[in-house]
Amino acid sequence: MGRGKIVIRRIDNSTSRQVTFSKRRNGLLKKAKELAILCDAEVGVMIFSSTGKLYDFSSTRERLGYEDRHTYIRHYTVSIKEILTSNFES
Repeated sequence: MGRGKIVIRRIDNSTSRQVTFSKRRNGLLKKAKELAILCDAEVGVMIFSSTGKLYDFSSTRERLGYEDRHTYIRHYTVSIKEILTSNFES
């Protein structure tokens, strides 16, 4: 017997919404880690909660020598902006 389908829409109850966010966030970060390990892929995930708190995972942070996650995020954000800017200019 499989799982039942759910309707994808905003959860009205704030407690249920927070519990669902926490469970799904942890599941997504776990899948990202598994993908990086199993496939030797470079994976990065950034999740912002409704309150603006950042949750992240990067498979390359340690390999690149970024022990401080905030330094890594600043570097990563600048790199993304440079890539997007260069793609739109050409």
